[in-house]
Amino acid sequence: MTADGAGAGRRRMPQARRREQLLRVALAEFGGRGYHLTQMEHVAAAAQVSKALLYQHFTSKEELFTEVTEAIVAELTGRLNAAVLAAHGSADGIRAMIRVLFDYATEEPDAWALVVRHLDKPLDEPLDRSGAGLGLRELRDRLGAAFADLLLRRRRADPKLSRAALEVNERRARLLVPLMYGSMLSMVSWWLEHPDTPRERAEQMAVEFIWLGLDRLRTGERLPKADEAGQAEG
Repeated sequence: MTADGAGAGRRRMPQARRREQLLRVALAEFGGRGYHLTQMEHVAAAAQVSKALLYQHFTSKEELFTEVTEAIVAELTGRLNAAVLAAHGSADGIRAMIRVLFDYATEEPDAWALVVRHLDKPLDEPLDRSGAGLGLRELRDRLGAAFADLLLRRRRADPKLSRAALEVNERRARLLVPLMYGSMLSMVSWWLEHPDTPRERAEQMAVEFIWLGLDRLRTGERLPKADEAGQAEG
């Protein structure tokens, strides 16, 4: 028996299979501890290999994390893009994206934990300065672009809408996008912690919260500003 596992048989694992195993174990460690608290020795111990063997495959924790997140980005954005392309209309697109997120969180709990832990990390955090957070920043950007496309699909296709009016809509969409994906992530995470709530109910609530709110904004409904509300009450 060696530090790398159960003898020669484990050491002879093909390189591609070993790398896949290490990535799978690293995903679980990063999802459970987060990037900063996860060390290479944690991954090596969980994979039952030596740190030396781990470093043969990945030269640093940053490289390992980057490869893990790139796989998440490719998988999740691929699912989201396919769902949106198959949808008819903006409301169906939002419903499809929410369904994908619920599916992904259920099927890939370690990946979901990593996404929720790091997706909204500010860009000046050490995680991003090291380059290890670029994959999740890309995921955030892709999510934002997908949501913006859903919001603006009808506006962009309206020949009566002037360029200036479309630019106003574009700016408004950029403000709404973080609220949309933030509410989606929060709802999915809440549901995972409350499995007694039927998934269909949680999905429908997320759709209604986002879509009805957007619909009221589109019709021009606004709350008065704080100072105006205070004057009205006075």
